[in-house]
Amino acid sequence: MRIDAHHHLWDLKAVHYPWLMAKGETRFFGDPAPIQRDFLIQEFCCDAKAAGFEGSVHIQVGAEDGLAEAEWVQSVADAHPHWPMKQVVFCDLTAADLSAKLDAFQALPTVCGVRQIVGRAPGEDAVTGTNMLRDDPSFARGLQMAGDRGVSFDLQLIPELMAKTAAVLSNAPDTQVALCHAGSPHNRSPEGLRQWADALSGLSALPNVVCKLSGFGMFAHDWTTESIRPIVEVCLDQFGPDRCMFGSNFPVDSLYSDYATLVESITSLVPAAAQKAVLGDTAAAFYGFSDL
Repeated sequence: MRIDAHHHLWDLKAVHYPWLMAKGETRFFGDPAPIQRDFLIQEFCCDAKAAGFEGSVHIQVGAEDGLAEAEWVQSVADAHPHWPMKQVVFCDLTAADLSAKLDAFQALPTVCGVRQIVGRAPGEDAVTGTNMLRDDPSFARGLQMAGDRGVSFDLQLIPELMAKTAAVLSNAPDTQVALCHAGSPHNRSPEGLRQWADALSGLSALPNVVCKLSGFGMFAHDWTTESIRPIVEVCLDQFGPDRCMFGSNFPVDSLYSDYATLVESITSLVPAAAQKAVLGDTAAAFYGFSDL
């Protein structure tokens, strides 16, 4: 079963997404104007099914109200029972009422994980201050609580933040962690990739961390199969195929590639013997598709 382990959906009439309403503002991944419209499951599945995928993982995407977004995604999943879908929600792990928040999310059958972004890109991080989560004891406790409940954590950050984050994660060994976008190697120069690979080793050394091969276009809009080869090869070498999974990051990455091209590139870079794991089995095991 092929599973797209990282994508988004949104209905601008059903849920409020501040960044999708902010016209004329360039983001770290580029100009969002072409995707500031509804992106519904019918459009996503058209591309995913054509590429042989049979299920997916929806990742939270900056809604004003994380629970409202999660409830809407649940309604989408309920309305499309023939498309298996899990979801990773936004939850503030530093919240004083974290237990109650997790209760509400876990009441939704599709919810299997949470994401609270630690780092997006140097410029935006300087404004948001999310890097400070690594120094917040309540964040560390929240990670542990999530793991105790069987809830995974989707980790988004940049290489400069990996060393300290790895130390935080080492104190939550029972929390299963999915590293988004291969750790966002934003500097694609030879030296930048070397520094990213060195930093990545601190995370790949933790047995509870898996890696998503996703988000390649966000920092290199003109990416090619050859330009992402070093990233894919390092991830496969450090994590192994049983700890790597494919994610399209659509519709964000649709700004720079169509779905078929993206899948073809990843498939050409992943050895044939590893494709079953990377394109499905790793995600199925990590996100619990066996219970569907």
